[in-house]
Amino acid sequence: MKKKIVLVGNGMAGVNCIEQLLKLAPNSYEITIFGKEPHPNYNRILLSSVLAGDADMKDIVINDWSWYTDNNITLHTGHTVNKIDTERKLVSTDLGITVGYDELILATGSLPFMLPLPGADKEGVIAFRDIGDCETMMETAKKYKKAVVIGGGLLGLEAARGLLNLNMEVSVVHINEYLMNLQLDRTASLMLQQELEQQGMKFLLKKNSETILGKKRVTGLRFTDGSEVDADLIVMAVGIRPNMALAKNSGIEINRGIVVNDFLETSVPHIYSIGECTEHRGVAYGLVAPLYEQGAVLAKRLAGVSTDGYQGSVVSTKLKVSGVDVFSAGEYADKPGTRAVRVQDDFDGIYKKVVIRDGKVIGAVLFGDISDGSRLFAMIRNGEDVTGKEKTVLLGDGGGKTKSGVDLVAGMSADEIVCGCNGVSKGAIVQAIQEKGCSSVNDIKACTKASASCGGCKPLVADVLTYVLGADGVKTVKEGICGCTTLGRDEVVEAIRTMQLTTTKEVMNVLEWSNTEGCSKCRPALNYYLGMVWPEEHEDERESRFVNERNHANIQKDGTYSVVPRMYGGVTTPKDLKKIAEIAEKYEVPLVKVTGGQRIDLLGVKKEDLPGMWADLDMPSGYAYGKSLRTVKTCVGSTFCRFGTQDAIGMGIQLEKKFERLYTPAKVKMAVSGCPRNCAEATIKDFGVVAIDGGWELHVGGNGGTKLRGTDLLCKVKTEEEVLEWSGAYLQYYRETGKYNERTSEWLERVGLETIKATLASSEDRAAFNDRINKALSLLKDPWKEIIEEKALRQTFSPIEEQSAASIFK
Repeated sequence: MKKKIVLVGNGMAGVNCIEQLLKLAPNSYEITIFGKEPHPNYNRILLSSVLAGDADMKDIVINDWSWYTDNNITLHTGHTVNKIDTERKLVSTDLGITVGYDELILATGSLPFMLPLPGADKEGVIAFRDIGDCETMMETAKKYKKAVVIGGGLLGLEAARGLLNLNMEVSVVHINEYLMNLQLDRTASLMLQQELEQQGMKFLLKKNSETILGKKRVTGLRFTDGSEVDADLIVMAVGIRPNMALAKNSGIEINRGIVVNDFLETSVPHIYSIGECTEHRGVAYGLVAPLYEQGAVLAKRLAGVSTDGYQGSVVSTKLKVSGVDVFSAGEYADKPGTRAVRVQDDFDGIYKKVVIRDGKVIGAVLFGDISDGSRLFAMIRNGEDVTGKEKTVLLGDGGGKTKSGVDLVAGMSADEIVCGCNGVSKGAIVQAIQEKGCSSVNDIKACTKASASCGGCKPLVADVLTYVLGADGVKTVKEGICGCTTLGRDEVVEAIRTMQLTTTKEVMNVLEWSNTEGCSKCRPALNYYLGMVWPEEHEDERESRFVNERNHANIQKDGTYSVVPRMYGGVTTPKDLKKIAEIAEKYEVPLVKVTGGQRIDLLGVKKEDLPGMWADLDMPSGYAYGKSLRTVKTCVGSTFCRFGTQDAIGMGIQLEKKFERLYTPAKVKMAVSGCPRNCAEATIKDFGVVAIDGGWELHVGGNGGTKLRGTDLLCKVKTEEEVLEWSGAYLQYYRETGKYNERTSEWLERVGLETIKATLASSEDRAAFNDRINKALSLLKDPWKEIIEEKALRQTFSPIEEQSAASIFK
């Protein structure tokens, strides 16, 4: 008879332990798992990615429903275990299920700490701990605008970033004088604050919360100094506490958590505890890597494999918020008896600090560039002696060399975690290399999940490969355009061209896609590349486009759409203005806004009303939703302005009329300024034209978004005809060599300005590029008019199709 194991808690720590047990002792146990949430095992670390819109629920599932079935595991979701009969070895749930056990693992996790403030029970006051909290935030953002996050630690900042992405105004309240004070030193914290403020986050530091304001629903937060801040939503992210009520009620010893020994045994025989609910040697860990290390020890114990037991963990923290990379590990503060090596570059936003005591690296803080994180963390864990060579830890040996990652891997034990997100140890990677023939980072990712989540451990995974196989044995696999193929952009486009492939199905079949249906990343890319190479032969595939491009309008977070009609150069007429106003009234448009591109945006339009509104407007689509030319912003130029040297309005209208509806790898914005005063902000556009005495300057590669970039000067020309010639050639070169979803700013830096200048230098080459772009433009139709005229397309605009953002959880 198989022994029975019951796991209470379907989270990361407990299920990872079961995964390791299945590898060590397959078919030895009959396994039952109880989970409080109605979901399979998912990666809680990546909840912030879901909230920020970078991932869907399916992307963060670690083990889907089929995994439990395939491993003969009985899973009860939506059950809370509320009783343990330790004498009869039975567990019972709130829904009436009772199951016997031979071995019981408690992995009940933790509960968010909610400040006991007056008003904390009001509607709109939540924690940030699970999928339900994400859903609440996303639903709230549809109706309300002001959010306050209490807690300037790791979790609080990730919640704040997600709320910003939901278009809420976000203020972060922190009782300390600087952010992430438990993970960063003052310098790194101030650099982080500055970066996040540029992204739109507001900070209220050294503030002690006193009362939550409002009647039924929260309206604000008052501090002990008498000041207040408005709030429609308050998210408490001030810490966690072990969930040990079940253990306490069952007579199991508790303190700060469920007390265990080095073998994760509780005070009651045959009952174990791992994860955030657990206290080992007086420490309760709240980060995932130690919990996986505990699970590895317990799995060995249950499988009858020899183990020295769990000795405690050195922890590290990584934060990635919208391009901001932060890492800290060990003891990072300056204290008596410590010395530090520091590197700080304010221009590139990089800060590195390594703390040393008694000749050993005991802590590190990295900001902006965390590539040394895995190497430094290994040195901290291994207690490596760097006496006499302290500076080389960061600065190298004078030749720019630091100790190699392979050398550090050699000193790691097999149980040490390499991938913290997925709990993959060095030993598991070595086993995959030796037994499954893995010889690349992608192979390791497929076999073990190491580097499959945040990717921060990829350099360390590569070092393990080199350590086992040697440099010559490691296979370098270039990244494909998505996970369905190893082929890059250039190889795919070349195959489309030489093999005359004209549909996405043909591409995926001929080029042997691993996923024969493709994915949300490659299908839109292939559709673009096919249309770019074969503008006449390829029929645009609506189903391969994103929702905005399928419906030719921008979907908003409440499921409605925005409509932006084309206004060439930002110029309109009283007649058109009147028509827009009347149509806005007819369709009860809740918000009419002038955009940054000098257009009028009608926001809050129902999907089923779109065709009717387009017909009534009788104006071309402004393509505010597409990977295409959006707008050409203009100033009044010489038409009215006393400083204007050229006709900026006329030039802008010519450009917009020439390139409207042009599909490009990513959105393109243009501008024409009538003089060097640059009122149209041409020097932060994808293509900017600035009037000078006797001609025009052409500026390229600008970006006014989150990755701000000023333009580079491409050339100076004398006539409007030359502006059109150079702009057409430049855009077509970008279309033919840009990666899908790659802005011109990124493309220019990848290709190089000098390469672009050399490619476009010849008038014959510019003419050839213009011939190709003119051919593509001649085949395009206005999508609004096309949908109005074709009944089959109009029928797709029913009110039942598209999902709102929150429905990804359903």
